[in-house]
Amino acid sequence: MLRRVDSLGKQFDQLHYGDLAYAAESFSLVALRSSDWQPELPSVLITGGVHGYETSGVLGALRFLETQAQRYKDRLNLLVVPCVSPWAYQRVQRWNFDAVDPNRSFRAGSPAHECVALMQLIEPWRGQFVAHIDLHETTDTDESEFRPALAARDGATFEPCNIPDGFYVVDDADNPQPDFQQAIIDAVQRVTHIAVADEHGKILDAPAVAQGVIRYAVQALGLCTGITGARYTTTTEVYPDSARTTPEQCIAAQVVALCAALEFV
Repeated sequence: MLRRVDSLGKQFDQLHYGDLAYAAESFSLVALRSSDWQPELPSVLITGGVHGYETSGVLGALRFLETQAQRYKDRLNLLVVPCVSPWAYQRVQRWNFDAVDPNRSFRAGSPAHECVALMQLIEPWRGQFVAHIDLHETTDTDESEFRPALAARDGATFEPCNIPDGFYVVDDADNPQPDFQQAIIDAVQRVTHIAVADEHGKILDAPAVAQGVIRYAVQALGLCTGITGARYTTTTEVYPDSARTTPEQCIAAQVVALCAALEFV
């Protein structure tokens, strides 16, 4: 991954915004920024790998930078963090070294070093971001491994749920942008299938407000998309374990989602 980031240094400014030090290991935190950043243009934050095991988020962000980002050179400023949680990415883990879920920890006094570093990175541009797209996956191991582990960690009862088969997005319940989310769904359905609500009208634990769209209170939950205050935010969720898709389609879906979001902006 770092070799691909380094190769993009000719097209983007490479920002080293910190290091994770876990046990005897250290991991560089790296972002890529438009080299000709223009304050008068809309600015967009793209993040991947907040959950390290959701690999198409990392690979989708990198492929977007390699193949599509130059299309927006004179229209948008881009700040891209391909892998927010490199320790977890290397170990195919959701949580960080301290068994903290980064995507519930983007708040003041966060116990997750990954979150603190990312929030510090964007601070100079707060108020400039018009959009933030955070790239994720929902996997079968969410149900078989990570949710049971969460219940065990917190001394709670594990409540089973159904993993949705297909792509969906998470809108902000406190700042809903249905047209923005629909533009992403319309584009992605040409690449992979969209999740359908269950018999209770839900995707995971939330009511579907449109095909492939749910809403969470992102700031209250400490989700990554709550950090910028941007008007347009979304969390993409591809389903890599489906018999109806492939790893390549998952990466492509992330790229298509990014392009659709940027074109909307």
